[in-house]
Amino acid sequence: MSDIIQQLEDRRAAARLGGGQRRVDAQHSKGKLTARERLEVLLDEGSFEEFDMFVTHKCQDFGMDKEHIPGDGVVTGWGTINGRMVYVFSQDFTVYGGSLSATHAKKICKVQEMAMRNGAPIIGLSDSGGARIQEGVASLAGYTSVFQNNIKASGVIPQISVIMGPSAGGAVYSPALTDFVFMVRDSSYMFLTGPDVVKTVTNEVVTAEELGGAKTHTTKSSVADGSFENDMEALMEVRRLFDFLPLNNTSKPPVRPFFDGHMRKEPSLNTIIPDNANTPYDMKELVLKLADENDFYEIQENFAKNILTGFIRLEGSTVGVVANQPMVLAGCLDINASRKAARFVRFCDAFEIPLLTLVDVPGFLPGTAQEYGGVIKHGAKLLYAFGEATVPRVTVITRKAYGGAYCVMSPKHLGGDVNYAWPTAEIAVMGAKGAVEILHRTDLGDAEKIAALTEDYEDRFANPFVAAENGFIDEVIMPQNTRMRVARAFASLKSKDIKNLWRKHDNLPL
Repeated sequence: MSDIIQQLEDRRAAARLGGGQRRVDAQHSKGKLTARERLEVLLDEGSFEEFDMFVTHKCQDFGMDKEHIPGDGVVTGWGTINGRMVYVFSQDFTVYGGSLSATHAKKICKVQEMAMRNGAPIIGLSDSGGARIQEGVASLAGYTSVFQNNIKASGVIPQISVIMGPSAGGAVYSPALTDFVFMVRDSSYMFLTGPDVVKTVTNEVVTAEELGGAKTHTTKSSVADGSFENDMEALMEVRRLFDFLPLNNTSKPPVRPFFDGHMRKEPSLNTIIPDNANTPYDMKELVLKLADENDFYEIQENFAKNILTGFIRLEGSTVGVVANQPMVLAGCLDINASRKAARFVRFCDAFEIPLLTLVDVPGFLPGTAQEYGGVIKHGAKLLYAFGEATVPRVTVITRKAYGGAYCVMSPKHLGGDVNYAWPTAEIAVMGAKGAVEILHRTDLGDAEKIAALTEDYEDRFANPFVAAENGFIDEVIMPQNTRMRVARAFASLKSKDIKNLWRKHDNLPL
């Protein structure tokens, strides 16, 4: 018996060493953790239960039959994060460069299917050179099976991808199909075709970092939702995000203890709006002052900065926040902001996370670049996302809410449950100056008259009271009371239960 136990321990030790000490050292020399070290950081201590430790590839070609490394380049199983169950897979770059074989893919598919069956999120740690060339189409079939499971799991369980090394070719599609994608700066990259292929086909000379590094994907492409300095920081931040999310689409996010008073007021909010309507202010300051303990987990912080998206807690419960940012492009909506916000709204709606919308939007960004780029259809995505959302929704208009941009930012007519406005709110088809120039074209030569007409328009329409008189605004509230009023509104909506008409699926304007 002792011999058998020793044999088991020896086999486990070999599996845990992956591609060998030399390759482990090479991984460490790049400032990267190994696949198993990453799971030790991500999961609660001692909680990891591994599956398929001894699985090996079945390839017989190109000399592959002479080497079989246990685990075949990916560590899979389940564990807990702050006591809550999560399935995981972590690709091991020390084994064949983390390349995906048919058996490697089967291991990932197995935990994906278990996660769906048991209603737990799945987190994938990617560090792979792509499909294993020696296996040809079998590795491509394996990738496609993973993609199919990503699609099946979408909206059923949260899926998080962390790119911790290379991710090239078909490997990038699995992360792209998940809910959140994070990268590690200077050591991870994603692209469909690498720098060498780009140079051959288009004659462009570009580095891997420029083509698909963390900065590119968090500021330009929006493929990634955030980036971090190193493996440790990335994994700890994923743990923090996980705490905001439910386990699946039939459960609620965890409710955490909070230390803010139920009736907390913020007098500083009474003066956050500048006297000059064209002067910007930082909407993030408002978000932080509404949140429990000023904790805001921002999503896509460096992309489309004219809109903020992310998670806060209000009295211990998770709330998704969408907020215009007057500090960037005056808070105008554009193509990128619309896409960013629409995807976030749809995630929150899929997982029953209530939505708080903070509005200060003068309109859509004008220009040929926006129109040629399809801002109409992209803006419609945000309109559609809010319109189909059935979760509790509270909207607060702080200053400008003009024209079509007002229509897409969760107004009462688009299903907003509770819609508040500050006394500084300006709800109208357009700003006073533009409106007067259209209404009184014949008087444009008379500057004094135009000034008087503009002032009259502002008095009549640049306020929240016309909308309130029509019932489009439920209440005009004091800014200092916003947290209390919003929290009470969400509390009143906890039993909200509405269903959209049955359909096979919608036809979102893509």
